[in-house]
Amino acid sequence: MSFKELIGQLPKIANVLGQLRTQAQNYPNLIEELQKWGLDPTQPPEKPDAIYAWSIVKYYDESQQMQPMINLLGEDEIKKTFVENFNANDLQNFLKSAKDFIVRKGLWAEFKEEEVYLRAEIQNFYRIYTKVAKWTRPPLEVLKDSKFPDLPEYSPYPKEFQALIQKKIQSFRGREFVFQKIQQFISRNSNGYFTIVGDAGMGKSAIAAKFIWNHKFPCYFNIRAEGRNRPELFLESIRQQLINRYWLQNAKDDNLQTLLQKVSDNLLDDERLVIVVDALDEVEQEDRDKNILNLPTTLPNKVFFLLTRRPYVADNKRLYTQKVPEEELDLRCQEYGDLSRQDIENYIWFCIQENPKTEDSLRKWIEERKIAAFTFVEQVADKSENNFMYLSYLLPGIAKGEYNDLSLEKFPKGLQEYYRTHWVRMGMDTEPQENIVIILFILVEISTPIPCEMMAEIANQDEYEVEKILDQWVEYLKDQKIAQETCYSIYHTSFLEFLKGKRELKKTRKLFDEVNQNIAEYFTRKMA
Repeated sequence: MSFKELIGQLPKIANVLGQLRTQAQNYPNLIEELQKWGLDPTQPPEKPDAIYAWSIVKYYDESQQMQPMINLLGEDEIKKTFVENFNANDLQNFLKSAKDFIVRKGLWAEFKEEEVYLRAEIQNFYRIYTKVAKWTRPPLEVLKDSKFPDLPEYSPYPKEFQALIQKKIQSFRGREFVFQKIQQFISRNSNGYFTIVGDAGMGKSAIAAKFIWNHKFPCYFNIRAEGRNRPELFLESIRQQLINRYWLQNAKDDNLQTLLQKVSDNLLDDERLVIVVDALDEVEQEDRDKNILNLPTTLPNKVFFLLTRRPYVADNKRLYTQKVPEEELDLRCQEYGDLSRQDIENYIWFCIQENPKTEDSLRKWIEERKIAAFTFVEQVADKSENNFMYLSYLLPGIAKGEYNDLSLEKFPKGLQEYYRTHWVRMGMDTEPQENIVIILFILVEISTPIPCEMMAEIANQDEYEVEKILDQWVEYLKDQKIAQETCYSIYHTSFLEFLKGKRELKKTRKLFDEVNQNIAEYFTRKMA
């Protein structure tokens, strides 16, 4: 029987294998059925063709039954090339030969349509073939033979971040304008750094997770709360991902630059490596004179980084490059305001109409108050100020009946704890931080954008010292030009409400009274 005939019989063979797995005893008739195709489950295959045939059957049984890949494996030319490269322990060469064959035969469009990731599927078949081949050999012979490397099973997402990625994309909606910008950058450059900048809660991590989910690129999420935010941990994770995905040899001690060069050398013509790194603002690193996470100053051909971070001042960028293309997309920019608003509204509609966790309770809340759904979406979107994190706390609160009307004055549960954690992280409960608290309270009380000079005068502090405080808190502030001056305000109403709550605490009440007195004296002087 030819391999193409075997491909045609795979569904029937797989059905027989399934019966063998689910039945407690071996039924002779099932084994006889397999033996018709020269496949005996009671005996290791002896001939090379039988090993290859068993591997195809097992690949079909274990894979998602991707027909283009299965048809490819049934081609005699592919079978011959695979066995030659397996014996030479050169999987990379087989990948190139397989791609050439697919293009030559006009099959590439079918592979793309079915979303077959050729590198991953070849890795999985190679792993299965290795197992079958080991079955035919004595154990000692297997241990001595270099043709049996421990090739890991292909995993599209690193296990340490898989749960996080899945959680982030559960209710993901929109952001197409961001993905378009990323793809345009990759299309017009041979390598480079693309950075997404945005305030806390604007969806940077979710965008990163969705991009990873769609394209299955290597990734690293910096998470301060879990201690996963140091350069050595980043390198260890990325190194292992690159070794596993791109079959790198003798790379367990390589630095990042060497790893990237090895991958670049082995990429197919249309392949690109994009490493996604989330939350650079959470990185802890002693050697601040070096690039953050020790990212390379130069990048090999076809290698890109997609980075996310909160707003920063120029001195804290810490990404120095040598003639490497760079681009930033700042989600706070006015040009993206309408697009973000549209995504926010779509997310709210999703929660009302499609999300099984909230749709019934939200619809009930809207109907009981005789509010038009469109009005609900508009007013909740206004309240969100294009902040997805705010919605992620607010909408479940509405669904649980924690709000009586659309004034939505109550502070969302969960968001309070989020801000409190950041307050403590910035050391704001210790006395030496009083100057910072004073500046923040000035912003709270005036509640409209004001320049640094005005804050310094109200606080009776040096303007340079106030600038340093503003730089330190840049990720929580909005800056805008008013009459040629840079003016500052709190980045989101919810954080403003959190700070207002701080003024009621006994510990800070005195400071707050002093701030009010200073503000009154400032305006008295200006009006005199």
